[in-house]
Amino acid sequence: MNKHQNNRAGIRAWLNPWRYGIERFAYWLMRITGIGLLIYFIIHIYETSSILEGKEIWNKMLDLTQTTEGHIILILVIGMATFHTINGIRIMLGHGGIGIGNASRPDYPYIPKSQNMKNKLCIYASVGLAALAMLYGAEVMFGE
Repeated sequence: MNKHQNNRAGIRAWLNPWRYGIERFAYWLMRITGIGLLIYFIIHIYETSSILEGKEIWNKMLDLTQTTEGHIILILVIGMATFHTINGIRIMLGHGGIGIGNASRPDYPYIPKSQNMKNKLCIYASVGLAALAMLYGAEVMFGE
């Protein structure tokens, strides 16, 4: 066996969001929430355009959203939108150099400045705020 082959985990490692820590988890969650929001956006456009077919069709479409399943989907959309927004702001600030720190010489072992504790705390905060937004959305939709 080649000495390099035992260090190759293949596609399993690429699909493992925890292999590289919280940054990889945020990377995966950002992509998943982006796809989820795109799907919701397309469905929402279709649902909203049903008003052009008359009041009866519009009311039938609204009845679909006023179910328990519809509320759960909206709670997930709230969480996806909140996380995607906050994490996107974190990424934009990081690309602008805010929160990364001063540049330094890349001596061995090189630890990227972007993987500092401030950056990781922002990821945890974005997940936490998304969870709080989902709880609030659940309270509004299911609370009495």
